[in-house]
Amino acid sequence: MDRFMSRVPWSMDVSLKSKAEEAGISFDALMEQLRLNRSDEEIAEVLAASPGTIKHLREHFERFGIHSIAGQD
Repeated sequence: MDRFMSRVPWSMDVSLKSKAEEAGISFDALMEQLRLNRSDEEIAEVLAASPGTIKHLREHFERFGIHSIAGQD
């Protein structure tokens, strides 16, 4: 008997918006800077944040998107 096991995405991480707000960064401004394909250093300067913070937020966006998934089938 073959079994089909559903695999759904799962994450307990907070959303990108929550992370940006926690860092004191406007989520909308961050999204605009990413849309413009600016470097981490350029974004950091525009948003008055550290390049490391911007790097972390960019990596979250590129890996998980805007929202993290919390749930199961």
